Amino acid sequence: MTVTAAKPAEPRLRADASRNRARIITAAREAFVESGADVPLDEIARRAGVGNATLYRNFPDRRELIHHVTLSVLTNVVEHAEAAMAEEADTFEAVRRFALAAARERIGALCPLLSDHIDQDDPDLAASRLRLEQTVTELVTRAQRNGRLRPDVAVGDFVVVLTQLTRPLPGSGCLTMDGFVQRHLQLFLDGLEAPARSVLDGRAVTLEDLKPHN
Repeated sequence: MTVTAAKPAEPRLRADASRNRARIITAAREAFVESGADVPLDEIARRAGVGNATLYRNFPDRRELIHHVTLSVLTNVVEHAEAAMAEEADTFEAVRRFALAAARERIGALCPLLSDHIDQDDPDLAASRLRLEQTVTELVTRAQRNGRLRPDVAVGDFVVVLTQLTRPLPGSGCLTMDGFVQRHLQLFLDGLEAPARSVLDGRAVTLEDLKPHN
C-alpha cells in the first residue's frame, strides 16, 4: 500500500498572510491619522510587527497601501451601519450607535489625508462609496420615517457634521481628541432627535450637494 505524504499546511500559511495584511492595514490607518499620508513605510511595518519585505510583498507602493486602507475604512463603516440597523430596535439608537462607531474609525481624520493619494474613479472605491451612501441613507431615512429623527435634516447634514467632528483640529494630537469627539458627537446626536427643539437656517444638505460639480 502506498502512503501519500501529507501536504504542507497551506491554509495556515494563508491565514498567517491574511493576518499580516490586516495588521499592516490597521497600522497604516493609525499612522496616517497621526502623521499624515507621507509617514515612512518602515514605520508602518514596525507598528504592524512585520518586516519591510512582508509589507512590500502585500503592498508594492504607498499608493496601493493607501488605496486598501481607504477600502478597509469604508467597508468597516458600512458594516457598523448594517449591524446597527439589524440589532437596534429603536431606529434612532441605530443612528447613534453608527455615529459613535464611525467616529472610532476616524473617518474624518482620514478623509483629507487620503483624498489626494487615491484614484477617485477606481471601480472598487466607487462601489464602496455607493454602498456607504445607500446604507447611511437607509439608516437616516428609517429613523425619520419612524419619527425618531428630526425631519428638517438630510443625509448630507449628517455626513458633514460626522466628518467634521471626527477631523482633528490643526496642531492637535489626533489620538488625544477621542474623548472630546465622543462628547461632541453626543451633543450633535441629541440635536438630531425628534421632536426638534429649534428651527434650522437654510435647507437640508443632500449627498448630491457634497459631490464636486464641474
